[in-house]
Amino acid sequence: MIQSIHIKNYALIETLDIRFPKGLTIITGETGAGKSIILGALGLIMGERADTKSLYDPREKCVIEGRFQVASYDLEAFFADNDLDYEDELIIRREITPSGKSRAFVNDTPASIKVLQQLSAVLIDLHQQFDTLDIHQMSFQLRLLDALANNGELLRTYQVGFRDYHRKKQRLHRLEEQNSSASRELEFIQFQLEELRAAALLPNEQATLEAEFSSLSHAEDTKRSAAEAFQGLCENEQSILSQLQALTQSLQGSARVDAQVNALQQRLFLVTEELTDIGADLERHADATEYDPARILDLQTRLDLIYRLQKKHQVTEIAELLAIQADLTEQLAGIENIDEEIATLSAAVKTAERQLRTQAEALSQRRRQVAPDFASQVATTLADLAMPAAQLLVDFQPLPELSIVGIDEVQFLFTANKGSAPKPIKQVASGGELSRLTLVTKSLVASAMALPTLIFDEIDSGVSGDVALKMGRILRQLSSHHQVVVITHSPQVAARADEHLFVYKKEEDNRTTTKVRVLLTEERVRAIATMLSKSPPSDSALENARELIGFG
Repeated sequence: MIQSIHIKNYALIETLDIRFPKGLTIITGETGAGKSIILGALGLIMGERADTKSLYDPREKCVIEGRFQVASYDLEAFFADNDLDYEDELIIRREITPSGKSRAFVNDTPASIKVLQQLSAVLIDLHQQFDTLDIHQMSFQLRLLDALANNGELLRTYQVGFRDYHRKKQRLHRLEEQNSSASRELEFIQFQLEELRAAALLPNEQATLEAEFSSLSHAEDTKRSAAEAFQGLCENEQSILSQLQALTQSLQGSARVDAQVNALQQRLFLVTEELTDIGADLERHADATEYDPARILDLQTRLDLIYRLQKKHQVTEIAELLAIQADLTEQLAGIENIDEEIATLSAAVKTAERQLRTQAEALSQRRRQVAPDFASQVATTLADLAMPAAQLLVDFQPLPELSIVGIDEVQFLFTANKGSAPKPIKQVASGGELSRLTLVTKSLVASAMALPTLIFDEIDSGVSGDVALKMGRILRQLSSHHQVVVITHSPQVAARADEHLFVYKKEEDNRTTTKVRVLLTEERVRAIATMLSKSPPSDSALENARELIGFG
């Protein structure tokens, strides 16, 4: 329910705070006093379009802030889905800057206009003449019947099952589509997989093969150069080793008497030993190195296969080819198992459909049972509201397949005139008729159906006397279950208020502003008496007002 609204710098309002209690709040005031301005402010926090022309002071920003108690609305999931902080007391704020920029906040968190519209639709049900009311909507009509039929628990069970059934059907459809092209896809996957399996790839073989291939490709050059180095180092007449040995021998005499020469001779000796080892290694490597064209061909063939597979699959490593092979293996297993999965899922879908159809038929039966009595009560109540020929019919049409609401397509058909065939509501009902039809239908379902705060703007337009009195009683009855706010010019309706707000204009500093005050007992009597007669009201009008309110 809405607890209060704060309005700043909007239209004729400089600053205004209005509190809305439970029950029935009536708003009255002279034409042009600013009642519609309050509705406009409410519209802004409901996500309606903002306009800088509505600023009271064009140099200052406009702020509209509504406070709501939402503990009973089950909005936690909505807040979580939209990354908003949930509190039982909700604050919606709308700001309009002088430049025309509009911002919206939910519990001080910036929110989009779309989120604002979705949220406020749960909180406020604003009815103005010639509006598109939810009584037009087939979804609301079906909700209304379900509430009267006490279908809540059965419908929730059905919808949980339907969502699971729908997911299974979608999965089955995708599998069947895959299966239709499975033969072509299977052949392609099998070909790729067999090619990779036949290659018998090893994780680290590429580097080893490339190193061996490089070595064998240069074997002749390696053998020749190693042999030449061995000859120059060890075998030639003037080989390096023979010269070093001669030098070492020539230093032998000096080394006996000169410690420094002795140290140098030892170093030279060590160099000679190292070169001797090198020469031996060169000789062994030259002897061991052989050019093997057959092995080179084998290596070349293996590497060509690896390079071709890598190019085909657009990778550069054997590890990536092995990963592709594993993935293809998994895909092949999935395709080979698809028939079995389709059969299992198809059986599950058929079982779920049978169960859902049983539940949907039960829902439909209960809806059809309450529809005639509901239509009769609507007609009877509308007759009391000066619509004696009004008739409502609930038209049921079977859906071709199961839906989230069952197997029924429901549409309310209405006529307000004798001899006219009932037609869909939006085709035949005028603004006043639609307002009264909305009031009646919601009053009949008020105790069974959760409704937001109901705001009616001049729903009693064109009615007076006993009809207006009955309308006031219906509004009062409706407000015993839901918060109701009514803007009215009817004294009979105003007399039913739990709280009476009076809207008026006040001139200050050569400017006109809209004000609102709560009327106390005697002020209410005088205001209703004025609505009955004139200002100031006569004694008889005052007495009549007291009688309407219930004081006399």
